[in-house]
Amino acid sequence: MRIGIEGQRLFRVKKHGMDMVALELIKNLQKIDKENEYIVFVKPDEDASVLEETDNFKIVELEGGIYPLWEQFALPKAAKAHGCDILHCTSNTAPIFSDIPIITTLHDIIYLEKSYMQILKSSATPYQKFGNVYRKLIVPRVVNKSKEVITVSNFERKRISEFFGMSDNKLSAVYNGVGSHFKPVTDQAELDRVKSKYKLPDYYFFFLGNTDPKKNTKGTLKAYSDFLKNSEKDYKLVMLDYDLDELKKMTTEIGDPDLINNIILTGYVKNTDLPAIYTMCEVFLYPSLRESFGIPILEAMSCGVPVITSNTSSMPEISGNAGYLVDPFNPGEITEGIEKILSDGKFKNTLIEKGLARSEKFSWYAMAEQVLELYKQMEYQLKEKVVC
Repeated sequence: MRIGIEGQRLFRVKKHGMDMVALELIKNLQKIDKENEYIVFVKPDEDASVLEETDNFKIVELEGGIYPLWEQFALPKAAKAHGCDILHCTSNTAPIFSDIPIITTLHDIIYLEKSYMQILKSSATPYQKFGNVYRKLIVPRVVNKSKEVITVSNFERKRISEFFGMSDNKLSAVYNGVGSHFKPVTDQAELDRVKSKYKLPDYYFFFLGNTDPKKNTKGTLKAYSDFLKNSEKDYKLVMLDYDLDELKKMTTEIGDPDLINNIILTGYVKNTDLPAIYTMCEVFLYPSLRESFGIPILEAMSCGVPVITSNTSSMPEISGNAGYLVDPFNPGEITEGIEKILSDGKFKNTLIEKGLARSEKFSWYAMAEQVLELYKQMEYQLKEKVVC
């Protein structure tokens, strides 16, 4: 079988969640499948060294303009030209006019939910709004066209099933994994290198907030502000890429404009530097309003860090009993969680031990094995159809 895999953004330097999932899928398929042929379709960019060809994996770089044009025109044309038997589209959308049977990984349908769209209207960037409009137009057609739909949690599988009225024989939940390099960093030289590189303080909380409304940045800032009012120690809040002006606006909106002085913005962080940042933080904050999975929960747990996350959507499913669960719409609960973890050493250590055990249940290798099995099932279905 010749399998096409869409990986349009794999070569961009600043990769995001879905990019990393696709990359880990391909790398682990390279380890376990030596029989099928694979064609990985990517858009040319600066980080081409992130993925190498093997005997049965070929990389094809495709030009083709902006994302929608590349996906709807360049991708299906190339997949047909390379004789693909199936095409796996990895990032929520897929070409709606394709003669090749399609498998789609539908990470979530948050952009189709009315409650999220109400939040989005007031706080999303133009780029995010455009992306969500595109997905709203394309995804219903893609779901109908796809021979198989993969999502990333049982929570999201149920949401998709209910929203589209899909049967279980077309929809599968395949858990994401956590990279093997995510583990407690004990090398002091490495810790010092990362601390110096990103100008990290001695004591900090780590928050992977961004401009996506679902990340609950404003609620997290409010919780952090309230914590500082009663804290004797100077804990900073470390965040990654975030627009400084937007952050200043948000701290003003919560009534604490001086809070900006306690926030460290690192800029973009290489994935290989993240374990040290997790390891050195006091608490990892992940109180999102809505998630389909939540890979950073497992990354932090793998690094031996206590995690505060939400009691909504997929987060209880992924964190199990190893996270401190809060109502993300109530900043007071986030504050209470921070105070509880910092003041109760036994409780903190219990969370760390449970987190290490929980994260071991997830691996990219296991994810790739399950996806490969779905490829084989589709091959069988296609052959059966030909015979009939």
